[in-house]
Amino acid sequence: MKTLGLPVALAALMLSTSAFAAPALPALKKQAVAGVQSRAKLAQQMNDKIFSFGELAFQEVETSKYITDVLEKNGFTVTRGVAGLPTGWVATWTNKTGGPTIAMGSDIDGIPKASQMPGIPWRKPMVEGAPGHGEGHNSGNAVNVVAALAVKDIMEKEGIAGTLMLWPGVAEELVAGKAFMVRAGVFKNVDAVLFTHVGDNLSVTWGKPSGTGSVSVEYTFHGAAAHAAGKPWMGRSALDAVSLMNIGWEFRREHIRPEQRSHYVITDGGDQPNVVPQISKVWYYFREQDFKRISDLYAMGNKVADGAAMMTDTTVEHRLLGTSAPRHFNKPIAEAVYANIQAVGLPKWTADEQAFAKAVQKEVGAEKKDGLSTELKKLEPPVEKPESGGSDDIGDVSWTVPTITLSYPSNIPGLAGHSWMNAISMATPIAHDGVVAGAKVMAMTTLDLMLRPDLRTAAKAYFTDVQNKDEHYVQMIQPTDQPAIEINTEVMAQFRPAMKPLYYDETKYPTYLDQLGVKWPTLSK
Repeated sequence: MKTLGLPVALAALMLSTSAFAAPALPALKKQAVAGVQSRAKLAQQMNDKIFSFGELAFQEVETSKYITDVLEKNGFTVTRGVAGLPTGWVATWTNKTGGPTIAMGSDIDGIPKASQMPGIPWRKPMVEGAPGHGEGHNSGNAVNVVAALAVKDIMEKEGIAGTLMLWPGVAEELVAGKAFMVRAGVFKNVDAVLFTHVGDNLSVTWGKPSGTGSVSVEYTFHGAAAHAAGKPWMGRSALDAVSLMNIGWEFRREHIRPEQRSHYVITDGGDQPNVVPQISKVWYYFREQDFKRISDLYAMGNKVADGAAMMTDTTVEHRLLGTSAPRHFNKPIAEAVYANIQAVGLPKWTADEQAFAKAVQKEVGAEKKDGLSTELKKLEPPVEKPESGGSDDIGDVSWTVPTITLSYPSNIPGLAGHSWMNAISMATPIAHDGVVAGAKVMAMTTLDLMLRPDLRTAAKAYFTDVQNKDEHYVQMIQPTDQPAIEINTEVMAQFRPAMKPLYYDETKYPTYLDQLGVKWPTLSK
């Protein structure tokens, strides 16, 4: 009998696997949807529990402990402290050997000063000045864990070989975690990444979306202290250097592409007015739409800083706090996701949910005032010229392994973003329903990737031949750069004692709204 050559044999194996999987896949997807629905209570508990922690970037201690405890209790092996991130971890579960590895990720950090009572359509902090989930990062791991557990059941029952891997987006608000995970090789043997992010619709994109990549840089100027009234000529003001850098940058803006985005905050302006500041710090984000322009913008910022130091006879050092590559999402996987989105559809919003969403939109003066989304967004080709905008360090992952981001509808359309407004819905039935819808799509797509070698091959081909044809990943962090894990330590130490008594106790209360005594739906004061 003639022996098949290796390529032919592999092709035959792929065809036989696809032929086996194709008839079974629709039935298995139905099982996955049922498995997610049966865990709707777990999804609600995880969503609400993480919301109650409200932790800032690099300080997601309670959040990471809680999620990994849930995963370990369900048979996952957890490695903690990955990539030099104390709150970073990787959780894996393998059934048999030789199958694909599909990774699910989502962010976990909150927003400063975004503490907000959920279910109340006006400004009402739970703890004045404290952080909170003013974007909705409390919900993504609920999506992923519930989806993974539903798929795990099916893999065990059907003997499907493969590995499920879950991981957190640490310090995403500072674009300061994922590049370090990439550098540490976390995604080295991963076949595909399914990332989730809160939104107000059930959607996915491919190619380059609107937005930017970025670098986050802290400039520290060193001068000399002196009595500001007695002998100011003996001092060298580091704050003057910061001020001159900021002025210089503002003048430079006129001669930079309008697509750039740059912004700064002075994090240390000195101690008191009668002492010439010997140390002053300013923190910049430089954003652009491709690797070269990001690097050029960063170099320009360094020149302006050097010039400010020269003018004030001070010295300056800079520290790269985080980076995010411009995103590029995988077309074949996005198309598979969209087919599953169409099968799942948006949640059937209740009258109470719609009334609450409209009350929030009216109260905060939202751009949109017609409630929750009722029509799915279409999967459109990427625009020829993406608009500028925000950054997300999932971009670094997207240049390492075929990646998509699934947006699920747990927030209210038309809000400001990065604000207490966006926390309002995030521990309500709106968030819970959106999480379940997202988890169903995630579970179905994970099965697609596990059981369809043709999809994995197409995803790899797009990644290699299209995405990387004219542009390649530039790792902007250097070997000596380390995560800025000290950031937000003092803030959380200040507010955690007041926040801790408000942590959700799922053993006593059906939902977080019940624990807080919030009537659903509350529509007016």
